[in-house]
Amino acid sequence: MLASAGSIFAGAALAQEKAIKVGVLTDMSGPYGDVGGAGSAVAAQMAIEDSGMLAKGWKIDLISADHQNKADVGSNLAREWIDQGKADVFLDLLTSSVALAVNQIVKEKNKVALISGAASSDLTGKACSPNSIHWTYDTFSQANSTGKAITKAGGDSWYFVTADYAFGKALERDTTTVVTANGGKVIGNAMAPLNNADFSSQLLQAQSSKAKVVGLANAGADTANSIKQAAEFGLTQGGQKLAALLMFITDVNALGLPAAQGLEFTESFYWDLNDKTRDFANRYSKRVKNGAKPTMVQAGVYSSLIHYLKAVETLGPTTDGAAIVSTMKSMPTDDEAMGKGYIRQDGRKIHPVYLLQVKKPSESKYPWDYASVVATIPGEEAFRPLAQSECPLVTK
Repeated sequence: MLASAGSIFAGAALAQEKAIKVGVLTDMSGPYGDVGGAGSAVAAQMAIEDSGMLAKGWKIDLISADHQNKADVGSNLAREWIDQGKADVFLDLLTSSVALAVNQIVKEKNKVALISGAASSDLTGKACSPNSIHWTYDTFSQANSTGKAITKAGGDSWYFVTADYAFGKALERDTTTVVTANGGKVIGNAMAPLNNADFSSQLLQAQSSKAKVVGLANAGADTANSIKQAAEFGLTQGGQKLAALLMFITDVNALGLPAAQGLEFTESFYWDLNDKTRDFANRYSKRVKNGAKPTMVQAGVYSSLIHYLKAVETLGPTTDGAAIVSTMKSMPTDDEAMGKGYIRQDGRKIHPVYLLQVKKPSESKYPWDYASVVATIPGEEAFRPLAQSECPLVTK
């Protein structure tokens, strides 16, 4: 009788172990809501379904929450979810300040962070962790693509309008490095708070600087507002060029092609690249309001979770986050949204990056046909060389 009861208990425990708790921490209602938000939760659900693990007896729960772009809110949610057994893996983590804070908690608790939304390259530098992967893009790749292209094309003097928190400062820093390395110079900068409605002061300073390029080191609604207000002040009509250092397809949609045409920006995913990206994007569009196409952040959430689930299936049931990340690094990445790639020692996921240019209204042939690919940049060129990483995980 005792043996029978023990066998039943062991069987139940084993069944229970084949469970994964997925947590999406993102901006649901702020300036990055269209970039990640509810769409990131949709992308995560698609990854769960596409993984095939549900049919193999795995139980995968998905929860999501709004971190309000505040590091303390994100940290409290992460601790609560871990302590209450609600999350084994954290996805998206929009906003660098939130990602940097949650990254440390995940390391302490031996969980997993798959960072798609945050940009700071410090996440694979001095803040790297054996429990996290920086998946989609970072400030270095954005600077090294858009910044380099514009500087080499003659935009050799820059003035920055910068978001006043970790992300904006890292993006300005990394772009400054690229600009000066390519023979340009930085004249100055003006800081602006997150979720800023009025950029008149910053843009007037940029205009009076006479810099050839005004670099927008911000994102989401802040970028869209900057571009709209720059047009009102006549920056481009006066001969200055706007450089949107982090721009998303949803920003182009919000601006409209007449206002955005000609802008160059860098993405790690564009929905209209090939048959596979179109299939993924069209399936996504059917599940979100207004039929929007996925941003690179949302595509990265899908891609990162697909790979995480492959690693967990390979390992078998485990709660050892560092072991899962190690397995993820040992396996090449390949999925419908972001194609083939790999993960380096420092946790940087490597894949091609695309320099895009916004189309003229006359060039757009169907809904969300907003951009043309100007250049495809191999991941080894787009992201910071491993040898330059400050990450202690890197074997020198």
